[in-house]
Amino acid sequence: MKRFTHITPTSIHEVIPLLSEYSRPLAGGTDVLTELKEGLVEPDQLVSLRKLSELRGVTFDAGVHIGALTTLTELSRHPQIKDGPYQALAQSARLAASPQLRNMATIGGNLLQDVRCWYYRGPFDCWLKGGDGCPARDGEHHKHALFEQSPCVAVQPSDPATALLALDATVSVAGPSGTRSVGMQELLVPPTASRRKLHTLQLDELITTIQLPARDGWQSIYLKAMERATYSFALVGVAVAIKLDAGIFADARIVLGGVANTPLLMEDAAQQLVGQPLNEATIAAVAQLATQNAQPLPHTHYKAAMVQRLVCHALATMV
Repeated sequence: MKRFTHITPTSIHEVIPLLSEYSRPLAGGTDVLTELKEGLVEPDQLVSLRKLSELRGVTFDAGVHIGALTTLTELSRHPQIKDGPYQALAQSARLAASPQLRNMATIGGNLLQDVRCWYYRGPFDCWLKGGDGCPARDGEHHKHALFEQSPCVAVQPSDPATALLALDATVSVAGPSGTRSVGMQELLVPPTASRRKLHTLQLDELITTIQLPARDGWQSIYLKAMERATYSFALVGVAVAIKLDAGIFADARIVLGGVANTPLLMEDAAQQLVGQPLNEATIAAVAQLATQNAQPLPHTHYKAAMVQRLVCHALATMV
């Protein structure tokens, strides 16, 4: 591991000038410290965020404001999140990792974590690390993409990212030019040849808060299929948010996780629900529509059936 210095600023204004290609912010450290050990990042400096108390906690007004340093444990236990229209977020936080990791992991860091592909994490010159090709395509890829978005077939590993997209969240980002607000689909994007990472955050920027709009009359759910019963990354995750009016779908959002470089908002499937009654026929048709554009790899065909079952179960649970 390369030697680095460690600094602990006391305000966001002190942090931003310290961020660059030669430094990394350190929040919970559950991903960054692993990357340091694996040699995936080699910063000259780690910038600790632990004293930025203004980035912690959850507040409510017209919607919800979540500080980027709020832990997954705090989100999973917050009474106004886990028992209300935002419960998909609490469920996704509770299903992410082990209790020990959830106690440390922050929501901001969780959204930006790197892929768990064994080729990316191992001693391979894969495309995402700047190589010419993706060895997973012809190699071991049963946990990889069902929908193709780039030369890389690794999947976005964040459970809360899937739930936040279903809840129509936006993210506030601080940088040298001030603060900007971006939607989840602007923040989490497929990598390109000139930007080989799964998000658009610049090296001198920092996520400060996550905002959720008011969701009166809505309900939501997050379900996850894993290779083992607990503490595993999603083979498939499904977040559904719906608004019913006298048993008829007034609005809906369906998002798939664990199947592509980014969480996928299935707009056609959700639109199919609007104006329809909540019954078995409607649910079956929507579940089928959710995988109509799948481009499975040889060993990820099973994920299509898994998506359909989870979509069906999620909608049936909301009767």
